[in-house]
Amino acid sequence: MGAARFAPRWSTVDARWTVDVEHAGNGDTTQMTCGFLYLCTGYYRYDEGFTPELEGADRFRGEIVHPQHWPDGLDYAGKRVVVVGSGATAVTLVPAMAETAAHVTMLQRSPSYVISLPSRDPIAERLNRALPAKVAYPIVRWKNALLANIFYKLSRRAPGLIRALIRRGVERQLPRGYDVDLHFEPRYDPWDQRVCLVPDGDLFKAIASGSASVVTDGIETFTEDGLLLEGGDELEADVIITATGLNVLIFGDVAIEVDGEGIDVSESITYKGMMLGGVPNLAYALGYTNASWTLKCDLVSEYVCRLVNHMEAHGYRSCTPSGPDPSLPTEPFIHFNSGYVLRSIDKLPKQGSRTPWRLHQNYTLDMLALRYGGLGDEAMEFTRAGSAAEPAAAAPA
Repeated sequence: MGAARFAPRWSTVDARWTVDVEHAGNGDTTQMTCGFLYLCTGYYRYDEGFTPELEGADRFRGEIVHPQHWPDGLDYAGKRVVVVGSGATAVTLVPAMAETAAHVTMLQRSPSYVISLPSRDPIAERLNRALPAKVAYPIVRWKNALLANIFYKLSRRAPGLIRALIRRGVERQLPRGYDVDLHFEPRYDPWDQRVCLVPDGDLFKAIASGSASVVTDGIETFTEDGLLLEGGDELEADVIITATGLNVLIFGDVAIEVDGEGIDVSESITYKGMMLGGVPNLAYALGYTNASWTLKCDLVSEYVCRLVNHMEAHGYRSCTPSGPDPSLPTEPFIHFNSGYVLRSIDKLPKQGSRTPWRLHQNYTLDMLALRYGGLGDEAMEFTRAGSAAEPAAAAPA
């Protein structure tokens, strides 16, 4: 999505959203209306990824591919491949391509945290053999959510301990004498950026077997045959994959209007991490940055269903969250120093300093608030047709 593909417009008089939708391909438009609008767009831009300035790229005689535009039939069998990047995409591509490529080099400017996890969960397998699926599934789901949250909390409170544990795990899977400090010791603390997971240590196995390697250095320029590095070495390549990141595009770049006035999303305050202050009958699904994306999206979807059913049962036509007291401080929408977040942080909504305007990165807290919490609070106003806003206290769970 580049320019806005649809522009939802809210009318308080009609208590309706009107949306002009542009059809991909032929450019035709269709007008739709709805009583409640739910944005499930994620927060990435899908028509282009992030590619930094690549000096001399036009001189390279091989293929340059960004993972977001992977061509059909890319043939890298028996070829020298360089994957530029050190994030989740890079650590996934390297071992997969190393199975058939002549050699794959992961070229990184700086290291990321990489953890090996088994691709099969033995606890889940045992529970599934011993218990009915409807009993085993929630146990496994809670186990995974709690472990992820404990790991995140420990990373924030005892970063030195977690850093040492991650390093020890990497050391065990690489050949003796491998320079772990150079290639797998990041400059930042765990969970300042995402931690990369590799199933069954496949990345480390590829490195140990010699089918893949890691080079930590900056790019000086592309050459006809590969890349000249800042340290003076040259990497020869037939195919270069630029796994250099993504661009954030909040809500699919929609242009939201309420009663003819445009809404500046970057100045909006999020409500329960799923609605915008001052915007009626609109919710969005954004997952966690420190756990499974779908955990949060499931909870938000349940909450939206509860909210819509509550409005229908009580004859409400609109629900509008307000923002916090202007005197209260606000914070960035996401506390993360990954490049894709920092490049777009000024375009994202803000969060408040306390509930319900605070964005939790905690499944347990969100479960209590979104699945079991009441639908009314100090910030939510409900209205019936032709009536003034009613206080939140009139809206029990």
